[in-house]
Amino acid sequence: MAGLAALAYLAAEQAPHVRHVNFYGLHRIPADRVLREIQLHPGDPLPGSRGELEDRIAKIPGVFAARVEGVCCEGPEADLFIGIEERGGPHVALRSAPVGEAALPEELAEAYDGFVTAVKRAGTIRSSPETHAAEQQFTEFAEAHAGELREVMRNSADVEQRAIAAGILRFAPRKQSAVDDLQYALQDPDETVRENALGSLRVFALLSVKQPRLNLRVEPTWLVELLNSVVLGDRMQSVDLLITLTDGGDPAVLEQVRSRALPPLVEMARWENLRYALPAFVLVGRLAGLSDEETQREWKREAREPVIQRALGRAPRR
Repeated sequence: MAGLAALAYLAAEQAPHVRHVNFYGLHRIPADRVLREIQLHPGDPLPGSRGELEDRIAKIPGVFAARVEGVCCEGPEADLFIGIEERGGPHVALRSAPVGEAALPEELAEAYDGFVTAVKRAGTIRSSPETHAAEQQFTEFAEAHAGELREVMRNSADVEQRAIAAGILRFAPRKQSAVDDLQYALQDPDETVRENALGSLRVFALLSVKQPRLNLRVEPTWLVELLNSVVLGDRMQSVDLLITLTDGGDPAVLEQVRSRALPPLVEMARWENLRYALPAFVLVGRLAGLSDEETQREWKREAREPVIQRALGRAPRR
């Protein structure tokens, strides 16, 4: 999602207080049970150790994996997101880590580090005079050495190398080939690689909408699967991409989302953090058969639940 501000965690001399606790991945385990086990409630000071909190959640019977992330800040308050994968619940099957020694030229990796710094400073992925030279370098490399990028992303044991390759592929002139490689990277076991792959795919998805003559095809399959990820960024970026892919009301993509990922979308649309809930709610509205204007109107009326129930097939459609 553009402007996504999920933090790994917050550490400060005086921690903010928890405003909301937003859960995802819960099916059989009650949220109240998790809060009791970790002794945390809205209004409490934000805990200082993410790892300790995740370890305590992981010891709850029925929990396979846990993820805690803080989103900062509105004054002295912050929101907490707790993701849980239950034993026997939906599971994102990622590939094993590769063990090869493929690597990119050192000067290219250094240029990418500088590019990322400039993008963060600018607060946008749009081209700027500060990033133009690096973008040109990436474009030329991707055109001349597409095979090397593919080899690194698929077979390098170095996580940073794979992540850089996924980031540079957004500049590849052979766009459909790059899209195919990036979709492969969505199954990488490292979340940084997936994050870069999702960011690059977003560029191609937007391009496919603006220039349909290119016949670019971003498949929704792994985006839909990542809606069950325990990693918050996987979910948020996948929702963002699926919104782009369904801007034209593509019925095949919407049906795939409905059949494979409606429950995780619904839980996201119910989050108390409105900024993070809205993208999922827009997608739920499309599944309910509403126009985006109708969905936004219901959002402003604070009438999320009727739209959710319609998407679930539990309320009459208009």
